[in-house]
Amino acid sequence: MVVDKTKEPAKKSRERDWATDYDIFAKQYIKDPFPIWDKLRDECPVAHTERWGGSWMPTRYEDLLNIARDIQHFSSRDILVAPGGPPPEEGDDRWDEDADVPEALRDYAPEAPPITSDPPIHTWARKLLLKPFSAKEVAKFEQLTRDNCNKLIDGFIDKGRCDGAVDYAQEIPSYVIASMLGIPRDMTAQFTSWVQNFLELGLTNTDLQAESGREIFTFLFEQIEDHKANPKDDLIDYLLNEKVDGEPVPDTHVLGTCFLILLAGIDTTWSSIGSAFWHLAQHPEDRKRLIEEPELIDMAIEELLRAYSPVTMARYVAEDVDYNGCPMKEGDRLLMNFPAANRDPRKFENPDQVILDRENNPHIAFGVGIHRCAGSNLARMEMKVSIQEFLKRIPDFKLEDPDAVTWAGGQVRGPRKMGLVFSA
Repeated sequence: MVVDKTKEPAKKSRERDWATDYDIFAKQYIKDPFPIWDKLRDECPVAHTERWGGSWMPTRYEDLLNIARDIQHFSSRDILVAPGGPPPEEGDDRWDEDADVPEALRDYAPEAPPITSDPPIHTWARKLLLKPFSAKEVAKFEQLTRDNCNKLIDGFIDKGRCDGAVDYAQEIPSYVIASMLGIPRDMTAQFTSWVQNFLELGLTNTDLQAESGREIFTFLFEQIEDHKANPKDDLIDYLLNEKVDGEPVPDTHVLGTCFLILLAGIDTTWSSIGSAFWHLAQHPEDRKRLIEEPELIDMAIEELLRAYSPVTMARYVAEDVDYNGCPMKEGDRLLMNFPAANRDPRKFENPDQVILDRENNPHIAFGVGIHRCAGSNLARMEMKVSIQEFLKRIPDFKLEDPDAVTWAGGQVRGPRKMGLVFSA
């Protein structure tokens, strides 16, 4: 018998070498990145690619910690995982000449402090946010969040189905963030569109990202000007009234911080909520435990954050450095793959299992080091409330069609369409 071997080499030639040619926007990577991370951790813990402007990607927990703490070599000037151009220098004009932005923004180089800042600016920029995002302050928005969750459930409970991403997860953080900033709560659809166009679709479409960025900055600029004329008791007023070294916080800094809060406070949280429901829809035993053992909820939130961490951030190599044999050059991009680190078996026992009462859980879903997420208390509260209220009223639900669930990836991973069905 003659064996035709021509097909096997052809098949191998189409296989991607994830260690030297990974693509964070590939469908396979977005839908199921876990086996890819497992392979890289064992065979090439700091991978490299020339795609999307080129980047390095560590996948081990220890490496993520080391790199996050090395702010000398790894700057936060550019945190997007795909390039939209070089990171701005002070005084840069980042708008096109014919861009439709207010005159006051013509010379403004868009930023999002403190996440895009390095010390010393980062130090006081982050400190500004610690008070309004403290557990005590966040607790003031808990009842508002519960009321909104129940209002959302009212809208679909009698139908016996909903889109757990579109009808529920995406609506919750938009409402809370708008309430905190003192901006219109009825703009949820617009906020969702802006966030997706900037952080999701815009990462591979710079024109769309630029257009969305201009619209967001213009909207927030107008809201800040309105707050100056009509003071309110909200987060924008808080930022406008604070002082740094005896001087008011610059308006441009307030603008950039509001931009960060709007984008990061919405996309990351709705992705975490959506992923939690994707898991619970397929694990009735976990739903049952949360209902029968409500005291588990806080530990469960930490475990769901670990297992389905949504965010990958980037760092900008500030000066040449050799990291564990990887020759990184100034200007290179490095992807902080926190989700992969949180499934590292060197750090977590049975990392691919969701163990609701996992006791030893030092996950870094919110990052680590000086740029650890200042809004973590808010995200935890929203996740907790969204799960509690849903399980109270809809304890038994499942995915309508597991294969029809769609995911966003790249910067923030989470379900974007996710049909749930249940008994009305």
